[in-house]
Amino acid sequence: MTSLEKEKVIVLIGPTAVGKTNTSIALAKKFNGEIISGDSMQIYKRMDIGTAKVTSEEMEGVPHHLIDIKNPEEPFSVAEFQQLVRKKISDIHSRGKTPLIVGGTGLYIQAVLYDYQFTETPADEHYRNELEMKCEKNGSLWLHKELVKIDPVAAMNIHHNNTRRVIRALEVYHCTGKTMTEYQQTQSHDLQYNAVLIGLTMDREKLYSRINLRVDLMIDQGLIEEVKGLYDAGLRDVQSVQAIGYKELYGYFDGTISMERAIENLKQNSRRYAKRQLTWFRNKMDVAWFDVTDKSRHSKNIEDISEFIAGKLQLKSNK
Repeated sequence: MTSLEKEKVIVLIGPTAVGKTNTSIALAKKFNGEIISGDSMQIYKRMDIGTAKVTSEEMEGVPHHLIDIKNPEEPFSVAEFQQLVRKKISDIHSRGKTPLIVGGTGLYIQAVLYDYQFTETPADEHYRNELEMKCEKNGSLWLHKELVKIDPVAAMNIHHNNTRRVIRALEVYHCTGKTMTEYQQTQSHDLQYNAVLIGLTMDREKLYSRINLRVDLMIDQGLIEEVKGLYDAGLRDVQSVQAIGYKELYGYFDGTISMERAIENLKQNSRRYAKRQLTWFRNKMDVAWFDVTDKSRHSKNIEDISEFIAGKLQLKSNK
């Protein structure tokens, strides 16, 4: 199938706090589009502030998909995301609309666009339980260092607090002799869609300043109360509360750190995550980058991005 015969997809990526939401709404209006969230945490209900979930007002009437589809105690995998998004792409096309995937979770978006096959890798429950007990005894940093020894690339992309993913990566190696990175390298890099990938970037210091400000705004909007609700509901060793913005405040509720330290950790982890996002996108995906440092040029940036998309996908844009 040639690229012209494949379904057309616009993908908008970039680090946290760079301004993807506003840009995506403008592009959706330009290209008669509907937005599919490419964020691995916005799928969860009751996690609105910490995930910077788009509000109904911000949507400005543009349909959004894959938001609030899971309860916080439920797991969610890349394979499930791939399946759901591909169905949404076909559905949106069937109604004569243009799908826009918008988000910052690189592996999830990559799995949709390329021919990633998710076969069941062998599992060893006894080994997994053993790792869980060792982690409880020695801490998540010790566990993460075990992964660094065998797969430093995967370790760089998995936060040490995300013990579920760290253990899974160790389990895959234990069962197969192949690291998670080696497994991913065997995946096909053939695009499944006629896709254009747009990346938003900005001056690093300005981005970090925006991240710090965003965290302060989240606190003002009620982030502490939002996380306390999950904490009080007994949600602990589940995927959702490993997200940045949630795990840091759990330390405060546990009484191990002060609120000031928890907020500072949240800012620091968000800045580090933004750096990891940019590294991933630049190393793994063929992206056309647009610098959006100067927010007074927002309209001109939208115009430039729209022209680029229209040329690549042969799409007509609304003026």
